Amino acid sequence: MIFKKLKDERGATAIEYGLIGALMVIVMIPGMQMVGGNTNSMYDRVTNQIVAAITASR
Repeated sequence: MIFKKLKDERGATAIEYGLIGALMVIVMIPGMQMVGGNTNSMYDRVTNQIVAAITASR
């Protein structure tokens, strides 16, 4: 009975999946921040070009 409990690896597998998930989140957060920053600067450039075009046409 003791050996049967020692061979049960369901808890270890759950912990491994939890660690993999946590690692994925740790890696994804900086990537998402970088994409968000790049997207924000792109929209700023587009806005500035639209404002410049409107101002130049007046």
